[in-house]
Amino acid sequence: MCLLVGAGYAALQYSAKTPWSKQLNYGLATLRFVVVSFLCYLLLAPYLKTTTTRTEQPTVVLAVDNSQSVELFTPKAVLSQATSGLAGLAETLRAKGFTVETRTLSSRPNRPARLDSLRFGVPTTDLDRVLTDTRDAYDGRNLASVVLLSDGLVNQGRSPVYSDYNFPIYSVAVGDTVPKRDLRLTGLTYNRVAFSGNKFPLEAELGFEGYAGGTATVELREGTRVLDTRRVTLPAGRRRAKATFQLTAPAPGKRRYEVRVVPQPGEFTPLNNARTAFIEIVKGKLRVLLAGAAPHPDLKALRAAILANDNFDLTLALPGVSPLKAGADFDVAIMHQLPAQGGLGNDILAQVKARRTPAFYIIGAQSDLPAYNQLGTGLTIQARGSQTDEVTPVPNPGFARFATDEDAARRYGQYPPAPVPFGDLRLGPGAEAALWQQVGRVATQKPLLVFGGSAERRQATLLTDGSWQWRLSEAVEHDDRPEVYDRLIVRTLQLLTQNANKKRLDVYPTQENFGTQDDVTLGAETYNAVFERLYNQKIDLILTDEKKQVRRFNFANPEDGSPLRLGPLPAGLYRYQARATLGGQAQQDAGELLVQSQPLEALESRADHNLLAQLSRRSGARLYYPTQFDKLAQDILKANYKPVITAEENVKDLINLKWIFFVILAFLTVEWAVRKYSGSL
Repeated sequence: MCLLVGAGYAALQYSAKTPWSKQLNYGLATLRFVVVSFLCYLLLAPYLKTTTTRTEQPTVVLAVDNSQSVELFTPKAVLSQATSGLAGLAETLRAKGFTVETRTLSSRPNRPARLDSLRFGVPTTDLDRVLTDTRDAYDGRNLASVVLLSDGLVNQGRSPVYSDYNFPIYSVAVGDTVPKRDLRLTGLTYNRVAFSGNKFPLEAELGFEGYAGGTATVELREGTRVLDTRRVTLPAGRRRAKATFQLTAPAPGKRRYEVRVVPQPGEFTPLNNARTAFIEIVKGKLRVLLAGAAPHPDLKALRAAILANDNFDLTLALPGVSPLKAGADFDVAIMHQLPAQGGLGNDILAQVKARRTPAFYIIGAQSDLPAYNQLGTGLTIQARGSQTDEVTPVPNPGFARFATDEDAARRYGQYPPAPVPFGDLRLGPGAEAALWQQVGRVATQKPLLVFGGSAERRQATLLTDGSWQWRLSEAVEHDDRPEVYDRLIVRTLQLLTQNANKKRLDVYPTQENFGTQDDVTLGAETYNAVFERLYNQKIDLILTDEKKQVRRFNFANPEDGSPLRLGPLPAGLYRYQARATLGGQAQQDAGELLVQSQPLEALESRADHNLLAQLSRRSGARLYYPTQFDKLAQDILKANYKPVITAEENVKDLINLKWIFFVILAFLTVEWAVRKYSGSL
């Protein structure tokens, strides 16, 4: 039909007598026939379908445990044989069409490592994280298997035998399973907070191999001074012994004690003979009032979190159940759903306001929001009826008063959703959000935990009364240890009860203590004469260690709240002095920070090949040794992993192809030009 329309149009146009030759007339008629027929064809909406086929070869990931323990306890010849065997295995598999990539404990999730740059120096071993990151990085790809080179010693994260992986794991065992003559400190048990003048215990656990029936000398030191010594019997038939010291807490401050086992002849390594305890000596316990409008699961969760810390005394107050005594004095108050609707608990609220006690408000279904908005907490809530959102917490990276590590952020993401009021949430001047709300998978910048108030009376607000679910779920998932929830509550109370900040320069560590591998960071805040925040102020910092060695730093406090990074520091107690000139006036601040040594990789010398064998068996593979790389390569090839072929179809309307427009335009242009040249319109 399109051809008939084109032919009819051409015949109608070129059937009359023309001033040019008959051959040219036929040519022009043909052009008109082609153009008109094709335009009619385009009206039928034809399309072009293309199929693209891709072939993805099977991938084998070489996961290498490059921790310190592998190099420390594996004979050099065996380790050299293992690394060269991995390189040979990679060449063999690539020659057979496999894609081979390398991952280590220190490699980034989406950036494979290189075999020729292996360095066994990572201070901790988390095999589950390596395998989980591998699973996530290759999700949806043709991952055939993982070859895991390790000694099986895990000292961080959870054991990989309790995780499920969707790929075979061929384990290659290194390390040494033969016990070595060794004395080591396997743990210290002590309270991290002690009260000045009180006695407190410090218990050290010793592990030993090859010294059964003898004795060991254990010293307790503070700096270079030996405070106490214990002679410990190492009983035959056992591998553990204990030594207990009794100390009297000195003046308030942070103290560092070292427990050390005196090395003995024939001992394999002295690296695991000492451990350090950091203890904060305080004047007395912090008095906390936990007041609620009515009995609620939150109160039990908050009570458990507070009493898990020995630095707090707790009093519970409930209207009509456990009234608050008149004249009671507290350092900080938790007001659960207070102020409440109907004026419930107003007497408790009045006492807290009259004493200007720092307060932590928790908003719930019984909260009187108009009354709350009059408290000057730095947050205004304009709710839309009784509607709520179901949210989980997300750390605000710009909040520098306390740090949130990766593990805490990961646990936050696993919390069940909790209800918050739906409406307009407005932060007042000087208020900061420590946590944002995440609705489903969408992270918002609506506040969830807010710090505000004034310099004379600090206040905080948590916008949900469902946080008890967070502590419960974390306890279930992490062996009855809801550490992240408890730490959040304790840090909130500590931040509220810090001395009112009347300093115009405030420099502080972002964590209670750091490890020797951590990047030590300090936060800084600067204020003008009326205590309005200033940014980008030049600050000079002097850091002094216990040997009186001085380090100097210069930095400015940016608007995004990013801290000063000092880099990793040796273990010890450091004192710092900060100076700045604000508004023409010299300001200074001082403080302390702790860096704790944790030689985890030297604590256990005996490789755990049973863990590797169990991990491989559960995934449908088996355990190998560095002499069996040829057998390993044969088994991988014998498994007959196949390439994955994917086909992708793409449909495109013909009328959308631009080049067709230019071809039609060219035909019409040629026809017009020839007619014009030949003497016709």
